[in-house]
Order: sequence, then structure tokens, then C-alpha cells
Amino acid sequence: MADLLTLLPKSLSSREAYAFLLKVTPSTSLGLRRRRSFFKFSGREERFFPVIRSRRPKHVFFHCNSSTNSNDGWVHFNHSGAILSFFRELGLNEKESEAILDKNPDLGLSTLESIRYRVHLLQSVVVNGIALSRLIAKCPDILTSEEVDSLINFLHQDLGNKIESDQVHRLLMGTEPRFLAGFGLKVKLLVDHGVVQEKIAHVLNNVNLIKAICLKSVEEIGRTISFLHRYGCIDIIVKRPATLNYDLDNQLIPRAQFLRDLSGGDEDAAGEVLRRMPAILSYTVKHMEGHVQFLRSIAGLTDEEIFKIVLVFPSIMSASKERKLRPRIHFLKQCGLDSDDIYRFLTKSPLFLGLSFKGNLSHKLGLLVKIGYAYRTKEMAMAMGASTRTSCENLQKGIGLFLSYGFSYDDIVSMSKKHPQILQYNPNSLEEKMEYLIQEMGREIGELLSFPAFLGYDLDSRIKHRYEAKKMILGEEMSINKLLSVSTKRFSKAKKHENQFSEGGR
Repeated sequence: MADLLTLLPKSLSSREAYAFLLKVTPSTSLGLRRRRSFFKFSGREERFFPVIRSRRPKHVFFHCNSSTNSNDGWVHFNHSGAILSFFRELGLNEKESEAILDKNPDLGLSTLESIRYRVHLLQSVVVNGIALSRLIAKCPDILTSEEVDSLINFLHQDLGNKIESDQVHRLLMGTEPRFLAGFGLKVKLLVDHGVVQEKIAHVLNNVNLIKAICLKSVEEIGRTISFLHRYGCIDIIVKRPATLNYDLDNQLIPRAQFLRDLSGGDEDAAGEVLRRMPAILSYTVKHMEGHVQFLRSIAGLTDEEIFKIVLVFPSIMSASKERKLRPRIHFLKQCGLDSDDIYRFLTKSPLFLGLSFKGNLSHKLGLLVKIGYAYRTKEMAMAMGASTRTSCENLQKGIGLFLSYGFSYDDIVSMSKKHPQILQYNPNSLEEKMEYLIQEMGREIGELLSFPAFLGYDLDSRIKHRYEAKKMILGEEMSINKLLSVSTKRFSKAKKHENQFSEGGR
């Protein structure tokens, strides 16, 4: 086809050239199809309808210099065969390649070298293979857009290609190039206001880049940063990058405001909740209101009490009202706890609301009943609360350890009623303290029946330290209760007085 076209007289206009070719060339042999194209003339543009194609279609770009008063007009044909061939190298078929040229006319004005370079840049940010060919087929503008060029340079040079290829692919596939403008500036804004450089790649790999960065203005991102600073929780961007996905005015501000109102206006306390559980910002105001109202009605708690429970256990907002909250609060009521008791219980043992019943609580309940706890009693509730702070395995090992030292089930129940925490202590720690009590202090293991809190003190800093300081003065028969339960201040004062008395006696 190109050979035929070069033989045309230069004096022919474009329309005359096309009419001539229609007459001398059978359409059946060339597979002619009519398409729209633009022919550029010096000084103007003229719409010209048919472009001649052989059975192996090729885009043909005509550049014509024409003058109505001159016979010097000429037609220059620039075939896109090289571009189509390059697209085939990338895994694109002929139909896809032609569609790309149709969707992005700027490719016709681009050199093959510039297209190759853009593809090289895309490959440098780990968009390659089938993903790259699909990306080009759907978004041909990425081969010529200046915004894409700036984005790729930022990802490559500033972020060291640390953004995952899937993230880059989703970003380019789902965003118009115009929304990529200022991407680097917005990211640098986060770094400048508290997100450490070493963590920025982690943040960008765990957000919806389109929602969090591209569709937000620099101003809105700046306001979001100021909002988080206000609550002292800029760090939650790193802890939970998805926070940036939320709309500031319609989601973040109302949700944080709800927590602040629940706290009685204590912004610092509300910020503490956000820092402990950034995911709480994913719950709608309606969802949180539902949980608060539920706790008011079923447990008789005040807003102040509810907030204090939320403060120690923010995950209460994620607990199912019907599957977890209702049956567990009902259990506490069956055990004889009133609203005040329930409040104290939940602030000390909030995991009671979150642990699995089938996989955790039911096994612990069975162990407590086995050793002699009466069902539906306050003592049972307190023991269950303590058991939530240890595993089923440790609870069972602890009970076994007491039995191995000669205690009965009744003894264990008696000690745990006085000091429920013995059910939650690590078995290895329990054994060390009991051995020290017997071997080093020379005491009877039975003394734990009257003072089980001994097992809760730190072995080195409290038990050993005080025993070594007092044994020379008080002897072996000193009360371990008095030895350990007195405050550090009083103990130090008494020790100082004893030392002065001892020196005076000399």
C-alpha cells in the first residue's frame, strides 16, 4: 500500500489521491474499511473520512502541506507499524494495539523512543508482564501523560521503588492521570508532619492510594494531619494507615467527637482511646451509639462508666451486642452483680467481653466448677474475671502446681477467694516463689492459706529484698504479711530508723 501511495502525482490533493486509489485498487483485495481520521494541513485541519487499510491494518498518519495556488503540495505518510510491533512485544494483540492508538491520539505524535522510555519507567516501578500490557490496554494515557511521568519518578527516586507492584497497578488502573498531579507533594506533607520517612512506604502500601491521596487536595490532607495532632495521635497513621482513607468532615471528625462527648469533653482521654485502638475510627457514629445505648439499658451503666470501660477496652465497640455482650452481662447479673459491681468487674477484666466462649471461657468455667466454685455466685464471677488474664493451659497448670504442693481443691478455692489473682499467675513464677518461701525463708507452705497475696509480689525486688533486709532484726518468725504489705515508703523509713538505732547501740 505504501508503494502505491508514493507513486501518486504530487499535484493531487488528498481527496483526489483517495478517489484515484479507489478506482484503481479493488476493495476486495485490499479489505478497505472506512474510518475517521484527521489530516493536518498547513494553516488548518480538514476532516477526511476514509483511511485505506490492507488486510493487516495499520494506522497511517498523513501530514500534508497544501496550497490552493501551488502545485508544490506533498503528502508524507508516517506508518505506526513500529509502534504496533512494539506493542506486540509487550503481549498486546493487534486489536488491542489499534484500540490503544485510537484512545490516545497523542501516541501518533510521540516517537517510538519516548514510548519505549515510558514503558521502561513503568517497569522500573515493578509493573511488568501481563499486568503492564493490561494496564496499557485499559489506560493508554499512561504512555504520554506528564502526571504519570512525575508519579513514576517520585516512586522510583524518592521512595526507592518500595511501593508494592499491586499497589502501583491499582493506582494507575483506577485513576485518571489528572488526579495523579501533586502525588509526591501530598506524601511529603505526611512526612513533614510526623510520619517518619522509614515508615512512609508501609503507610502507602496499606492505604487506598486513590481515596487517601489522589482524590484529596493538599488542603484536606493538611486538615486531616491537624485533626490527628489535635488528639495527639498522628502516630495512628503508621499503626493503621487505612485511617487516611476516611473522609475528614463526614467520618473522622464526627466519630472522634462522639468519643470526646462520651468522655465528658476530655479530649486527651478520647485521644488515648484512638491511640490504643485506631480501628475504632472505622465504626460509624450510629454503630457506637448503638453499643452505648445497649450498655446503658442492659447493664445500667452511666456514660462516664461506659467511657472508662471503652478506655481500657476499646474493642468493646467491635463486640457483637447479641452474641457476646448480652449473654455475658446476663451471666454477671446471675452471679449477683449489680450495676456498680459490673462496672468494677469490666474495668478490671474487660477481656471477659471479648474472649471466645466456646474456645476459652467455657473451659475455664468448667475448671472452676471442678475445683469447687459454686455456680452463679459473686466468687465465681471474680474467679472468672481473674482467669480471663491467663490462658486455659496456664490455669490448668497452676491448679496442678498447687495440688502438687499438697493443697486440696478446697484450699485453692479458699486462697483464690481471698486473692483471685493467683488463678492468673504464671505457673513458673508461682513455683519459684513457693520454693523460696520453703527453702530460703524456712516457712511452711500452709502459710499461703492465710496470705495468698504473697504469690503476687515480685520475687527479687520485693520478697528477697525485704526478707534479706529484715531477717537479721526480726528473725525467722517475722510475719510475711507485714513484711510485704507495708508500703515502700514506710518500709524505707522503718529500715532507716532501725539502722540508726543499730548504730547508736554500738
